[in-house]
Amino acid sequence: MKQLPTQLTQFVEAGTDEAGRGCLAGPVTAAAVILPKDFSHPLLNDSKKLTKKQRYALRPIIETEALAFAVAHCSVQEIEAINILNASIKAMHKAISGLSTLPEFIAVDGNRFHQYKDIPHECIIKGDGRYLNIAAASVLAKTYRDDVMMALDLDYPQYHWKTNKGYPTKSHRDGIRNTGASPHHRKTFRLLPEQLEIDF
Repeated sequence: MKQLPTQLTQFVEAGTDEAGRGCLAGPVTAAAVILPKDFSHPLLNDSKKLTKKQRYALRPIIETEALAFAVAHCSVQEIEAINILNASIKAMHKAISGLSTLPEFIAVDGNRFHQYKDIPHECIIKGDGRYLNIAAASVLAKTYRDDVMMALDLDYPQYHWKTNKGYPTKSHRDGIRNTGASPHHRKTFRLLPEQLEIDF
C-alpha cells in the first residue's frame, strides 16, 4: 500500500473527521488528531477501507503516538435541533477544542466546515484516504462511535445495532417497522423507505 503523507502543511496541523452522519440512530462522532510530522504506519488509511480488527488495532497506536487527540459526540437531540451537517461540524469543533495543543491549521475531511476561531483550514474531499492525520481521526471517530452503538445494543437488541451501528440496513429498518422507533432514533430522518407512520 502506498504510504500517505502525514499532513497537508508544515504547520502544527490537526486532521479532523466524523462518523455516523448517514445513520438513522445514535450520535454523530468526530475526532481531531495532531500527529508527529514524521509519523508513518503502513496500515493507516480511510477507516472505511479497514476491517474492524484493523481499526481497533490502530486506535491505541494513534492514541499513543499522537501529539494530541480528542473525540467528541453530538447527541441525537443536537442533530434534531441543528441538522446533521451542522451537528457534524459542531462535533468536529468540540473535538478540536478538546486538543491539548492548539493547532495552527486544520485539515478537514469533506467539503463543508465552519471557521474555528481564527485558525485557517482546508476542506479535502476524501481526505481520510489522502492524509494520515485525517485518516487517524476517521479511525478514532469510527471506533468510538461503534463503542457507543454496541453499548446501546444491549438495551435495544431489536435494531441489531451491534452489527449495523445505526446505519439503514434491512435488519435495522425491520426492527423499526416491527417495534417503532427508540429514543435514540433521529426522528427528522426518513427511518423507513415507505411513507408509514411510526409510533415514536
